[in-house]
Amino acid sequence: MLKRSALVILLPLALLGATPTWAAAVKATDVIQRAIDGFVRPAYASLHRRAAGLNKAMHALCEKPSKGDLDAARAEFSRTVDAWSSAEIIGFGPIKENNRLERMLFWPDRKSIGLKQVQAALAAQDPSATDPAQLSGKSVAMQGLGALEFVLYGDGADALAGKNDPYRCAYGAAVAGNIETMAGDVADAWNKPDGFAALWANPGPQNPLYRDGTEAVTELVGIFINELEMVRDVRLKGFLGDKPEADKPKQAIYWRSQNTTNSLAGNLAGIDGLFEASKLGDALPADARWMAESIHIQLVNGVATAKSVQGPIDLALADPALREKLEHFALITSSLSTLFGTRLTAEFGLTAGFSSLDGD
Repeated sequence: MLKRSALVILLPLALLGATPTWAAAVKATDVIQRAIDGFVRPAYASLHRRAAGLNKAMHALCEKPSKGDLDAARAEFSRTVDAWSSAEIIGFGPIKENNRLERMLFWPDRKSIGLKQVQAALAAQDPSATDPAQLSGKSVAMQGLGALEFVLYGDGADALAGKNDPYRCAYGAAVAGNIETMAGDVADAWNKPDGFAALWANPGPQNPLYRDGTEAVTELVGIFINELEMVRDVRLKGFLGDKPEADKPKQAIYWRSQNTTNSLAGNLAGIDGLFEASKLGDALPADARWMAESIHIQLVNGVATAKSVQGPIDLALADPALREKLEHFALITSSLSTLFGTRLTAEFGLTAGFSSLDGD
C-alpha cells in the first residue's frame, strides 16, 4: 500500500490572507479520504445491497410469476435506480474498468441501439442471454438498467405476471444478476487497501495518477462541475425543450418506469452527499464560507424540486405548473454550476472549464 502523504494543497489562497490554522486543515489526503470514506464507499455499498435485492426479486418473479411479484420487482428496480443515481456521480476509477459504466447504464441511446438489441434478444430468445456470465460479454446495451427497465416496463411486460413469457423473465433475471455482480465488484475495488482509493487519497511524485494535492482535489471538484452539466444539459434538456412544443418526453431517462425525476434528484443528492462528506467547504477562507452553505441549500432545494414532479413525464410536461418546476430545476443547476465552476474554483486557484462533456 502507498505510504500516506503529508502533502498540503498549496494553492493561491495563501495570497488571499489564509491563516496558518486554516492552511493546516487543507490536506488533500484528508479531503479525499473523507470523500471516499464518507460518500464513495457507502454509495457503492448501498448500490450493491439494492442490486442484490433486485436480483432476488427478479428470481422470485421468475419462479412464481404473479402481479404481486412483478410489483415487488418493479419496486426493487426503482430502489436500485435511486441508489445508482447517487453513486453514478463517481464515474471514474473502478466503475470505468471493463466498461462497467456503460454496461450499468447505456444512455443516452440516441439511435435506439440498445432498445433494438433488447427487443431482438427477446424476439430470438437466445439462451446465452439468460446466463449472466455469457450476458456480460454481449453488447453493453443489453446488460444494464436500461435493458432491465424495458423488460419490466416495456411493451409486453405485463406478461411477466403470468407464465406465458418465461424467457423474458429469465433474461431480466440475468440482467439483474449482472448488475449485482458489477455493483459488488466496484464496491470491493473501492475497499481494496492498495487499490484506486489509495492512489486518489495519496497524491505524490511517484503516484501514476495524482502527482500532487491539487490534482487530487481537481478530480473531486471536477465531479461537481461535470455532473451538474450532465444533469442539466444531457439528462434534463434532453427532454425539456425551450418551449413546450419542443419537449421530447420519450427521450427522458427512465421514462417507462417513471423514474426520470427521481434519478435527477438522486444525482443532486449524491453531489450534496459528496460535498458534505469531503468537507471541502471547510477549506474556504472565512469570508467565502457562505459559498459552501449556499451550495448545500441549493442542492437540497434541487432535490426537493425534482421529487415534487412525479408520475409519467409526458403528463408532467403537459402540466404548466409541473413543467415550471422542471425549468426551476434547470435554474438551480445553472446557479450551482456558477458556484462550483467559477466561484469555488477561483477561491481554490483551480482551472475552471475542465468538462468531461466537451466535444459531446
